[in-house]
Amino acid sequence: MHLQSVPDGLVVNHEKATGKIILSGEYAVVYGYPGIAIPANIGIEATFTEDLSRSDLEISWHGIAGGQEWDTYLEQIISLCNQQNNHLFGKLEIVNHLPLGKGMGSSTALVIAVTRCLLGPDCEEVAMAIEDEVNQGHSGLDFAVIWHNRPVLFRKTSAPEFVDLPEVNFVLVDTGTPNESTPELISSIDTAMQNKDPAMSEALETIGQCTEKWNQPNPDIISIVRKHHEAQCRIGIVPFAVQELIKKIVQDGGAAKIIGAGSHTGGGGMVLALHPDPAILQKTIDESPFEIFKS
Repeated sequence: MHLQSVPDGLVVNHEKATGKIILSGEYAVVYGYPGIAIPANIGIEATFTEDLSRSDLEISWHGIAGGQEWDTYLEQIISLCNQQNNHLFGKLEIVNHLPLGKGMGSSTALVIAVTRCLLGPDCEEVAMAIEDEVNQGHSGLDFAVIWHNRPVLFRKTSAPEFVDLPEVNFVLVDTGTPNESTPELISSIDTAMQNKDPAMSEALETIGQCTEKWNQPNPDIISIVRKHHEAQCRIGIVPFAVQELIKKIVQDGGAAKIIGAGSHTGGGGMVLALHPDPAILQKTIDESPFEIFKS
């Protein structure tokens, strides 16, 4: 936390939280399989200027905006913080550099940035409780990597394990906002699991195996990402247009996968794409309806 006194005696707290990129483990982590995620190099900043002469909290949002839905979400986080400290008077400024609702952990980053800013940097337990309330059904992977800002090997029943990973050169492709929320997608997977759908179980197990391979010496990253994507398709979280893009990337010698929630319809959020020849990858994406996300 950055803490400073300003000339008029007001106190300013400044915090930031990165986004995250899931290399392996989407959805499988909910069912006990391991996942690996790394911090993104962009995130959300929160600045709280305490002013006890006021009786309210003025809120402003700058950068990438999400409209009323995200305003309401932010207000919910603040309300839960108020249960810990009901003297949060002054101004709260949010500066967001993360795409919202596209698989980079924006909802969790906002929880962590705001909670640290309003309640202090040692509020991990409270922040996790707020995350549980506002992002019900989450696996905990997003929270672990964003809170610690380190690459994490995560298993739902264990403490996060910090890992060293090989350097990977990739680009992020913005394939658009998903039509379904993460809880809706988890619900459909839950239904399949309750019905003992063998295809769903096998797909989740394959994703878990991909995670284990990431954590081995000299992993074959292209092969791992391809297998992970195939399993995501079997789960049903890769919309058709995104499947077509990834099919072309694979045909050209590369690999790609959705890094977040994905969807049944609409956009797939952010896609991680890699290729031994960046020029070939760039050409393939340029010929698609999608754009590389400039972080």
